[in-house]
Amino acid sequence: MQCRHCGKKLEVARSCREVKLRCTGCGREYPVHEVAADLDEETERILERYTCIIYD
Repeated sequence: MQCRHCGKKLEVARSCREVKLRCTGCGREYPVHEVAADLDEETERILERYTCIIYD
């Protein structure tokens, strides 16, 4: 999945209270619900590992 801002790859960033997607280029973070419609299969497989995702 790619960043909407700079086009670099997004990676799953997990903290103790939430899961977000973080750009490897510009560092911008996206809550999962903001980019859910654009998720690719690889990112979906990673997110499936989490039992719940907390929305802000």
